[in-house]
Amino acid sequence: MKSMTSIDDVQAMLAGQDYVCGRALGTVVFLALRLGKPLFLEGEAGTGKTEIAKALAAGLGRRLIRLQCYEGLDAASAVYEWNFAEQMIAIRAAEASGGVDRESLKDELFTEEFLIERPLLRAMRPQPGGAPVLLIDEMDRTDEPFEAFLLEALSDFQVTIPELGTIHAPEPPIVVLTSNRTREVHDALKRRCLYHWVDYPDFEREIEILHARAPETSERLSREVVAFVQALRTEDLFKKPGVAETIDWAKCLLALDVIDLSPEVIADTLGAILKYQDDIARLQGSEAKRILDEVRATLGPA
Repeated sequence: MKSMTSIDDVQAMLAGQDYVCGRALGTVVFLALRLGKPLFLEGEAGTGKTEIAKALAAGLGRRLIRLQCYEGLDAASAVYEWNFAEQMIAIRAAEASGGVDRESLKDELFTEEFLIERPLLRAMRPQPGGAPVLLIDEMDRTDEPFEAFLLEALSDFQVTIPELGTIHAPEPPIVVLTSNRTREVHDALKRRCLYHWVDYPDFEREIEILHARAPETSERLSREVVAFVQALRTEDLFKKPGVAETIDWAKCLLALDVIDLSPEVIADTLGAILKYQDDIARLQGSEAKRILDEVRATLGPA
């Protein structure tokens, strides 16, 4: 692992991957690396939780292995599957050759050759460059039985395949779990982790993030975009825009050669920052102009 001897080193490493990291987040990432504990990141969608894992993997020169969670995800889907199609071909080939010994054939079918590794098993394997970064994304989409399984897997960093036995990670992966808090994740899992709430950044930090991710954006347009998005977050919207939407919107405006915001430009590009029609309809017309006027009054002369 690249030497991470201080919180400043972590912040500098993440900054090198265009991830602007505050002191509090830098501290918990440093401690997770130093203590070898999983990092549990919770917060609204679009605040950069997933990007932390990507930046960590790139900055440390490690492989990123991502387990995207969803409703109904079970241990088998997260750990391994047997390649039934290849097993059937092997059975047919053995039958065609004659003299099939069922017991020996069974032993041959359940070997590494026919194993399909899923993210958790891959994360337990040795990797070039060292243990990988294991991203378990959107934990809140799974259910309690999967949480219980994950608790055991992360306690000992091992998984068991009945036909092959227990596979133990020679070096524990760097684990990052994220949650959008659509439901509460069980305390037992959280207690295994270092916890951090990833909030929306303040104005100056969001400007920094935008400069890092869309450096072509002018200072004037950057300030208008960030101020407008932050004003939207105070509105009664079904889904408030995250930092990801701020960056996407700035890139859309750059592609349209926009120099500064106008009600017309905002109306044409609302789909970059708002993802629900009711929210878009609410911001059409005079409402967008009202917010823009308030933003410009706050920012002062260009």
